[in-house]
Amino acid sequence: MTEKTISRGILRALGIVVGIALLLFFFYKIRSVLAYLTIAAVVALIGRPIVLFLRRKLKFPNTLAVVLTISLMVGVFVGIIALFVPVITEQGRNLSLLDIDDLQYKVENLYREITGFLGLSPNDIEQSIKESKIFSNLDFRFIPNFLNSLLGTLGDLSIGLFSVLFISFFFLKDRKLFQSGILAFVPDRNENRTVKSIEKINNLLSRYFVGLLLQILILFVIYTIVLFIVGIENAIVIAFLCALFNIIPYVGPIIGGGLMVVLTMTSNLGADFSTVILPKTGYVLIGLMVGQLVDNFFSQPFIFSNSVKSHPLEIFLIIIIAGLLFGVVGMIVAVPGYTAIKVILKEFLAENKTVKSLTKNL
Repeated sequence: MTEKTISRGILRALGIVVGIALLLFFFYKIRSVLAYLTIAAVVALIGRPIVLFLRRKLKFPNTLAVVLTISLMVGVFVGIIALFVPVITEQGRNLSLLDIDDLQYKVENLYREITGFLGLSPNDIEQSIKESKIFSNLDFRFIPNFLNSLLGTLGDLSIGLFSVLFISFFFLKDRKLFQSGILAFVPDRNENRTVKSIEKINNLLSRYFVGLLLQILILFVIYTIVLFIVGIENAIVIAFLCALFNIIPYVGPIIGGGLMVVLTMTSNLGADFSTVILPKTGYVLIGLMVGQLVDNFFSQPFIFSNSVKSHPLEIFLIIIIAGLLFGVVGMIVAVPGYTAIKVILKEFLAENKTVKSLTKNL
C-alpha cells in the first residue's frame, strides 16, 4: 500500500466525517422544521383512518375527505384549548390577587396535619420545619409568573400550529408525497420493498396512534367521573392533564397520579384533614387504581400487542432501553420507532433467523 493510497484513504475518511458533521449541524439548524414534519406525520397517521372511511364508505372526494378530517381535528384541538385557557386565565387572575403569605401558611399547616396524622411528634415537626426552612424558602410567587409565561408560549405556538396543519393537509391529500420523498434516495432495485415497508408502517402506526387516543379517552372518562364524584373544581381539566401523561409509558401514569393527588389535596386547603382532605384523597386514589387496572389489563395490551404486533415483554424492554438512552422522548417514540425498524428488517432481511423470530407476527 503506497503513501498516496493511504493519503487518499485518510482524506476520504476526513471528508466523510466532515460531511456527517455538516449534515448534523444542518439538521440542528432546521430542528423546528423537522419537529413540524414529525408532528404532521403523526397527525396524518391519526387522520388517515378517517379519510379512508369518508372516501370508501361515504364516497367523498379525496380533497373533501381531507378537508373534513383536518377540520374535525382542528375542532377537537380548539375545544381542548377552549377548555384550558379560561381556567388558566381565571386561575392567573385569582393568583395575582392571592394572599401569598396566607397560601404559604395553609400549605405549611397541611404538612403539619399530614405528619401529625401519621403519628409523628409535633415538636419534632416544628423543629425540623424551622431548621430546614422548607416553607420559608418556598416562594409561591412563581405561580402567577409561570402562568403568564405559559400563555405567552401558547401565543408563540400559533406559527407552529399553522405549519403542522399545512403539512398535514398535503400528507393526507397526497399519501404518496412522503413515500416519493423517501424513494428519491432509494436505489431502483429496492423500490418495491421500500414501498411495501412504508405501507405496512403506515397501517401499524395508524392503529397505534388511534389506539393511544382511545387509551387517553378511557382514562379521561374514568378520572373525570371520579373527580366529579369527589367534588373537585376544574375536574375536566385535571382529568385531561392526568390522562395525557399516559403518553409517557410506565412513568407517565405515576406522574399523572401524583399530580391528581396533589391537586385534590391543595384544592381543599384550610379544610379539616382527617374528615375532608383524607377521605377525598382516598377516593381519588381508588379511582386512580381503577383507571390503571383498566389501562393495564385492557388498553395497553390492545394497543401495544395487537396494534403493533409485538409481545408486551418485548415492548417493555424496548421502552426501558430507549428511556435509559434518550430519556422521556425516547420512551415516547420507542414503540413507533421499534415498529418501523421491525417492518424494514422483515422486508429486507427476511431470511435472517433473528429477524424471523422478532417479526413472525407481522
